[in-house]
Amino acid sequence: MASANQTSDRIQSEAAPVHISSPQAPPTAVIREPEIRVYAHSRLLYWWPVWVCGYVMTAITHFYGQPHQIGAAREMFYPGSNLGMIFILTLTLVVLITNVTVRGLGSVIVILLLALGALLLAYFHKWDVVLGWLGNLKIHFNLGAYFWLSTMIFAIWALTVLVFDHLSHWRITPGQVTYESLFGSSSKSYDAENMVLEKHRDDFFRHWILGFGAGDLVIRPFGPQQDVIEIHNVFFLGSKVRKIEHLIATQPDR
Repeated sequence: MASANQTSDRIQSEAAPVHISSPQAPPTAVIREPEIRVYAHSRLLYWWPVWVCGYVMTAITHFYGQPHQIGAAREMFYPGSNLGMIFILTLTLVVLITNVTVRGLGSVIVILLLALGALLLAYFHKWDVVLGWLGNLKIHFNLGAYFWLSTMIFAIWALTVLVFDHLSHWRITPGQVTYESLFGSSSKSYDAENMVLEKHRDDFFRHWILGFGAGDLVIRPFGPQQDVIEIHNVFFLGSKVRKIEHLIATQPDR
């Protein structure tokens, strides 16, 4: 009887279907081609000290200002001309630096001495004395003037640098440089073989102080009839040039 049961179990075991799971192939990873995008910026890129200084003056006027009756309203003013003078000098220097190229050690020393002198006069509260010698024409901005002027300049700066300047860019991939527009209105490609890169940072204040190492990138494709590509006011120009040199020297996968 036991032998018959063992025989029956063996027959059932042999008749049972055997499921063999075939190993699944691992999903193929999508390998993206390395690339660098380079954006050209307008000179408004260097205007950040104006709105930063304006917001600082807004905060100081808010905490240390004194109310004055102007018509039917009470306005907050900082006593003395120090804040107004610093704000006007900051605006003047930014306009000068972003529109006039400052070259040579002598020019750098003169601007640094002027900035240092302005700060020392403000620190020792002597701007009112100096303005008294110049006709006693004091400089005062109320809290609203600092805030709204800084806000408008910041809005223009942010829209230009973070939005409008990003509507078009240069895309560098292994062996290829391509100009692309967000709306697809124009596109042009250049072969990167024997391409020459030049970085221009000839203005100490604009490129190093206000731009934190920004500069102009000039790309010269190979051949006498090729266009010269000029990309102005590029952030972190030095590190980008090193990466671009590596990419254009890399042969693309065929």
